[in-house]
Amino acid sequence: VQVEVTDWEKFQDYLKESPGVIAAHGGRYRARGGQTVVLEGEDQGKRIVLIEFPSLRKAQDWYNSPEYQEVKQLREGAATGLLIAVEGC
Repeated sequence: VQVEVTDWEKFQDYLKESPGVIAAHGGRYRARGGQTVVLEGEDQGKRIVLIEFPSLRKAQDWYNSPEYQEVKQLREGAATGLLIAVEGC
């Protein structure tokens, strides 16, 4: 996830609710808004979040779940971003 938070006060509600839904679908945070260092290319200046799921299918199931769709509404108007699911090894 690359996210630009535009309203930190409103975004706090999303930060409180999203971890439980992620965990319920087998996900776990690997990085969540920590310090970043650009080694090559142009810094996009966005918050980086990396979430690991047991499979690509589980990541898709989480994102499309009714529970996350409800929590996702807390993010609307508070942040914009790019969410990409990548199959790993």
